[in-house]
Amino acid sequence: MMKQIGLKIAVVAAIALTGACAQKPKDLPPPPGGTVVDPNANNGGGDVGNAIIPGSRADFLQKVTSDRVLFELDSYTVDAEDQAILDSQAAWLLANPNVTVTIEGHADERGTREYNLGLGDRRANAAKNYLVSRGVPASRMTTISWGKERPAAVGSDESAWAQNRRAVTVIPQ
Repeated sequence: MMKQIGLKIAVVAAIALTGACAQKPKDLPPPPGGTVVDPNANNGGGDVGNAIIPGSRADFLQKVTSDRVLFELDSYTVDAEDQAILDSQAAWLLANPNVTVTIEGHADERGTREYNLGLGDRRANAAKNYLVSRGVPASRMTTISWGKERPAAVGSDESAWAQNRRAVTVIPQ
């Protein structure tokens, strides 16, 4: 008797699993975030779905020199090259007064976690303070330090470290 019940349960389970495999998959909604726009693409009046929206992240990346400034080892000094990049960011931010940004500070892998978090904070605030000096309201910017936790380049050489010593201006999607 127990053998028959066990056999019946096994048959019912096999049929249920086979039936579930035969069902058509349901239509899934599109992934969040909508269409990904290539900031380097020529969108000269084409399809509205591919146009870059003014004030968007894609618009920012297309119109500014760069979204990041790089720093020397153990430094948070904004040099002349950084100033040129931040000047282009300030111009864009002043032309788009409703946009708020987050400035992320980063460090290379050398140094302790605590030291790199502090250095990343100083780098983010150096970029923010420069943008404020160019007329961007401080209330439109927040800063965060990631220290060495989010490297742009993986590696333990000067090339990778140089890319990781940075402050990045992030426009929300």
